[in-house]
Parts: sequence; C-alpha cells; structure tokens
Amino acid sequence: MQCKVAVTGGGIAGSSAALYLAKEGIEVELFEKKQFLVEGPPMCHLHAGGNLYREISINQCIQLLKESIDLVKLYPHTIDKRPTIIATPITDPDDPKNQIKKLEILKKEYEKLIKTDPSNKVLGEVENYYKTYEKEDLKRIKKGILEDENDRWMIPFVENIDLEKIKYPVILVQEYGLNVFRISAMANLMLNRLKNIKLHLNTEVIKTEKKEDKFIITYKENENIYTKEFDYVINAAGFESGKVDNDLGYKRERFVEFKAAFVTKWDKVNKNWPEIIFHGVRGTPKGMGQFTPYYGGYVQLHAMTKDITLFNDGLVKTKDSSQPKLPERYINYIEKDWDEESVRNRTLKAIKHLNQFIPEFNSKEYYKPLYGAQQIPGNDETLRAAEVSFGEDYARCEIVKASSVFAMSEEILKKLKNCDKNPEPLPKLKKEEVDKFATEIAQKRGYPKEMGMVNNPY
Repeated sequence: MQCKVAVTGGGIAGSSAALYLAKEGIEVELFEKKQFLVEGPPMCHLHAGGNLYREISINQCIQLLKESIDLVKLYPHTIDKRPTIIATPITDPDDPKNQIKKLEILKKEYEKLIKTDPSNKVLGEVENYYKTYEKEDLKRIKKGILEDENDRWMIPFVENIDLEKIKYPVILVQEYGLNVFRISAMANLMLNRLKNIKLHLNTEVIKTEKKEDKFIITYKENENIYTKEFDYVINAAGFESGKVDNDLGYKRERFVEFKAAFVTKWDKVNKNWPEIIFHGVRGTPKGMGQFTPYYGGYVQLHAMTKDITLFNDGLVKTKDSSQPKLPERYINYIEKDWDEESVRNRTLKAIKHLNQFIPEFNSKEYYKPLYGAQQIPGNDETLRAAEVSFGEDYARCEIVKASSVFAMSEEILKKLKNCDKNPEPLPKLKKEEVDKFATEIAQKRGYPKEMGMVNNPY
C-alpha cells in the first residue's frame, strides 16, 4: 500500500530516518523549525567503541562500534580521519590498564565486522585500531624515533603535554572526528535530490493528533497554518520529543540534558593534531577534558565540570509529563542565543581546564559555543547507546549518540514492511560541494567558516 510518513524534527536522527526511508521509495515529509537540518547538540567525533565512556557496558561499546562504521558509510564526507588519544591524569582514580581488556574485545569485533563485509573497513587496519604508549615510548617519539604510522599522531602530544601529570599507558584509538556542519550539508544536499521527500524548513509543528487510522499534523509555515494527514509518524523532535508523546497520549520516561562545547583558536594546532581526551570524574572540578582540533587552528573544548560543559540544573527528568522541563534560560539559549559574558567566562574556564595538561595552551579568543539539549530515554542517565521505540504506526527516535542513526532507521523500515517501496540509490556527492555548503552553513550559524572543513592529512 502507499504510505505517507511524517518526520517531525530534522536533527541527525530525523534527517537520517528521512534519508533512509526516501531512498527506499517511501513518501516522506520532514518538518524542521530551523533554517538548516542537523542543528542539534554538539557532536565532534565518532564513538567507534565508546572509549570516552568508562562507565558504559562492553555491549554498549560494541554497539557504538558497529553503528559508527555504518555512519561513516552513510556520511563519508563528514569524517576527520584522525585518531583520539586517551590520557589518564595522575589525579584520576582509575588505572588506564583497566581499558585494555575492553579495547582487545573491540579490536576483535572490528576484525569480525570486516570479515563479514570488507566495506566495514573504514577505521583503518585492524592492527592499528588501538596502540598503547608507556612513558619511555613517548620519550622515544620526542627524540624523533617513530616505529609505525600511529606514532606520527603522538608528535603534537609529546611536544605539548606535561608527561609528568598523566598515568601510563597512554592509549591511541581510531575514534575519528565527526563534523556537524558537514553532516548538515550532506543531509540537506541528499534529501533535496531524492524524489520521495518533501522538506519543510523554517516550519514549526504545532500539534500531532491521531484520528482513527490517520495522524493529523498541524504546522506553521511562512506564517500560515496548515494541516496534513499521514499514515505513520516518526517523532524525531530531539529534546522536545516528549511534546509529541504528550499530544498523542503516550507516557514515556526520559532525561533531557543541556550541554555545551566551547570554541577557541590556537595557532599551534595544525592538520596533524589528533583529538586528546584527559579522563576525569564527570561533574566534579576534575571532570574529563576534551581537546578537539578543527581545520584552521580552531579548537572545540569540552570540560565535564558543572561550570563549563555541564550545568548545575541542566539535567532534568520526566515527572507528570513525558516532556522534562528545562529551565527557561536554556530554552532561550537554544531558541535565541547566549549572552556574550557567559560565552567568554565559560570559554576561558574551558581553556584553563585544558591548560593544566597542555601548559602552553592559553588562548584569549572565544567564539559562539556549540550547544543544545539531548534526550536520554529511560531511567539511566549514563546510557549512551540507544536507538528507537514504537507505538501504533509511530516511531520515537531515541538516539543519544549520532552513530546510532543507521540502526535506528533500519528498525523503523522494518515496521513499514507493508508499505510500497520503489528504491533509488542515494545521491553521490563530491567532497568539493560538501566543502562549499558546509562552510556556508557554519558561517550562517555564526561560526568560523573553517569549521566546515575537514583535516585529512595522511
């Protein structure tokens, strides 16, 4: 039968679901209230094994590895092909050796995935998935003695990090960079070229109702109010998913968390820098520090303390409604903008937090933060691998990490097995057109245009 599917929300979840269904020949309309697709919470790298999260289970790590590989294949022009270095400060209670068993399991899983399908080999060679470094290894690299291709990524680390402030081993793992502006560009370009999709940008969904066997969506577009009927609704409204649940009478438990990453510039950062993570206990003054390089010397900073990336009242949970209530100031940040003093203060605190490990890192520059709110379904606020849940002719996108979009979309497609399908291939995009559009999106969203580019030096 012919199916009309509405997708409410054009973040990474909604855009990917629409893309996946439209290429299968299903008629889709996507509603997004912002100017561009994929304007959600900050994302900066694949979680190809979830190695930044010591608290999550090995099953979640394996799930994130598989899903990250699928994401690279879906959005190939969005990836910075550089690894992540994971360092454990001497002030942290954990022993970095505790991570090795998990990494060995993930390495074997990566090898299995490649044997099953050679196209899964998107994170480099299996033997290079991770490498550990003792202090003597780093001293050798500092002298210019390199053993393999992994060692070249350690050069900026050994030249700039205080090696006396970290435990050993240091771990290098193939968790690549992920560029949100390029995902936005690819999603916009591909969806505009598929014949089964209609995009409604700058459009607000006012109400979603179920009447008999049809959904009625009321929306505001170009200052006019319209209604349309659909056979199936995909709720991809992100942190506002609870509003759609409330409209339809669904009760769903979830958290909503507001977070931010801060942007500065440091002239020492070039295309040969990896991402660097300094582990720490989340929510404490010694929370994890994350140093993410961008093209042109720009750097994105996370510091998992309550006065930098996290916010004292930024994590809220459902009570009487399916929609957790964020404090009004965070809604204003999302829908309007930040005040300059808050941006400056938190950016400078983020710089200071990373400066304790990178002594020469001391920038005074600050730019618009990358920020937003995300939902975490259920009762476990540490959940990082989640996909989708269902009602009658209704799907609720519940990804926490971008890498889960492919598995989510596959599950939704299975529910539409009775819909007529007429598949068409995904549009092939050239890197140059993604470069052009991604830099335009970055600028129009208020960021340096260079942040729309990728660093792929080797």
